[in-house]
Amino acid sequence: MDPLVPVVQTYAWGSVDAIANLRGVEPTGEPQAELWFGTHPNGPARIERGGAEPLLADVIAADPAGELGPVVVERFGARLPFLAKVLAAARPLSLQVHPTQEQAAAGHAREEQQGIARDAPHRTYRDTSHKPELLCALTPFEALCGFRSIERTLALLDDLAVPELAAAAGAIRERGAAALTPVVTALLEQPPTTSAPMVRSLGLRAGTLEATDPVLAWVRRLAAAHPDDPGVAVALLLNHVHLGPGEAVHLPAGHLHAYLQGTGVEVMAASDNVVRGGLTTKHVDIPELARVLDPRPVEVRPMRPRPVDGVESVYDTPDDEFIVSRLDLPPGTAVDRQTAGGEVLLCVEGGARVSGRALPCGHGLWVPARTGRYDVAAGARDAPSATGAGDATSATRALVYRVRVGVVA
Repeated sequence: MDPLVPVVQTYAWGSVDAIANLRGVEPTGEPQAELWFGTHPNGPARIERGGAEPLLADVIAADPAGELGPVVVERFGARLPFLAKVLAAARPLSLQVHPTQEQAAAGHAREEQQGIARDAPHRTYRDTSHKPELLCALTPFEALCGFRSIERTLALLDDLAVPELAAAAGAIRERGAAALTPVVTALLEQPPTTSAPMVRSLGLRAGTLEATDPVLAWVRRLAAAHPDDPGVAVALLLNHVHLGPGEAVHLPAGHLHAYLQGTGVEVMAASDNVVRGGLTTKHVDIPELARVLDPRPVEVRPMRPRPVDGVESVYDTPDDEFIVSRLDLPPGTAVDRQTAGGEVLLCVEGGARVSGRALPCGHGLWVPARTGRYDVAAGARDAPSATGAGDATSATRALVYRVRVGVVA
């Protein structure tokens, strides 16, 4: 097994200090939005092996069966099918949705036929994969996820009584969920000359009522940050989700969402396919968003991991590309585990040792499939191994996220 050398992504919405504090280093002064532990070409991690730092992607390509295991290679080829990240949002991300596998393949083929370069700013489908994702909160985390119930949406629009939203409210009252896609499309297609007065009115009205619904405080903030973006109005239609540390939200295809604030471990299928609708300076594709949008209202509740034993608990998701669990190790404890495919271990609290190798907080470790059995122990200092060796007096609790390929978990 090998220490991972991750890639830092310095997107403007990132936190200046959250990732640095997690890793116990001085902040650089620039936003650090994400820490990537994977093989994605936009931020390929390296590993420390044999005195060198080869790309993890190259190591996998040289020995797919040894690194990933034959089952993973048969299902996904010689590539790591997931991307594990630490995400630290200081301000909201874009309003977006992810396609199904079939929609992604069709969209990619269409844009290839149109001759749009894969790195073009206006390209939507950069690969052929869907992009389910799971966000596990490390700090209090807030997001907008999926459409609220029709009843709650209409009650909120009635309370706001913003004239510019009267037509949207009327359509939803008359047609219910069937109106959501055309309402979202009509709102997002407004020109700035129309959307700016609406956003201004909405921001002012939300400010007077924000104590009645947590989404309104965010609508006020979004209106100030995006004064002519109609995505601010679309935010009213979505569930506001608050996650406590350890809780998670799973985002399947079609669910309109926007992360708002907080730090978490995010794991997704290794894809770039994001269809944006607003709250961003990046390319938006409203016709495609309308095509892939799932308009069914959903009740989004924070997901809690299911205990497997006294130490490990798993987040139950349906994805073949990944499954995520967490090892919560009290001081002086250790457990045996076994891998059938390549794994990424991320320590997010305290420090751990994995088969005698230190895994400090904020760092990751690559566990090849050939490893078989390994042990994880609390404490970065001489913590006991599963065989009983070491100093059992370590007083450091460890919290380690374990990311595996779903088909072998």
